[in-house]
Amino acid sequence: MILFGDSRSGNCLKVKWTAEHLGLACEWREVDVMSGETRSAPFLDRNPAGQVPTVILDDGRPLAQSNAIILHLAEGSDLIPADAYERARMLEWLFWEQYSHEPYVAVARFQVAFLGKAIADLEPKLVERGHAALARMELQLQRTPFLVGEVATLADIALVAYSRWAEDGGFGLARYPAVTAWIGRVEEAFSIKD
Repeated sequence: MILFGDSRSGNCLKVKWTAEHLGLACEWREVDVMSGETRSAPFLDRNPAGQVPTVILDDGRPLAQSNAIILHLAEGSDLIPADAYERARMLEWLFWEQYSHEPYVAVARFQVAFLGKAIADLEPKLVERGHAALARMELQLQRTPFLVGEVATLADIALVAYSRWAEDGGFGLARYPAVTAWIGRVEEAFSIKD
């Protein structure tokens, strides 16, 4: 499998971490999103949406969208709960991550870390919604060690990707001690060192 990704992207890294955790052979090909490489003709042939991550599976078929990729890779593994309700809860977190977490926490980080915007100049709604996302996670993680319960799932890989970098976007994690402790547990469970 070939994984086209930008190592500054949590969405790309969660695919890499999932593949590594599952022991899947994966060749990383660095793609510089900032230089417009994803808009080049060769890249658009792989993924017409012009986004990373994109994988080329061993049989040559392409697949895009980070959560779709990790679901495909983890099919049949213990990263996807066998219980139908717990599996649905995992999916609930995956959908929530892309709609209510990543657009705020990751976008704030990108604007500060890569565009040089001052934290004080971030759109107030962006900051407000980023804190709301972290507060939602804090509430759950005060109840259970991982997002779906007692064991780590794909939901944890998906949400740790940008949560661990939240401070880069001005979201002080000291306000979220359960999230901070969870980040450590997830990094340990998946041997995340990046």
